[in-house]
Amino acid sequence: MSTTTMSPPIDFPLPAKWPGPSPRCKVCRALADQRATAAAAGDYSKVSDCNVELRQHASPHRRRRP
Repeated sequence: MSTTTMSPPIDFPLPAKWPGPSPRCKVCRALADQRATAAAAGDYSKVSDCNVELRQHASPHRRRRP
């Protein structure tokens, strides 16, 4: 007779926080608006895409800070 055991549970991390737009950047603001519209429509694939674009676009803003 063989014994079957269960694998340990999979541990998924919490989703990352949504990146915030740079205060005076029109591109950041537009991406944040697109993300809000997508979230309201339940299109979380588009929300994820906007978050990726915001993170990639915001990196120059962080480098410019003193």
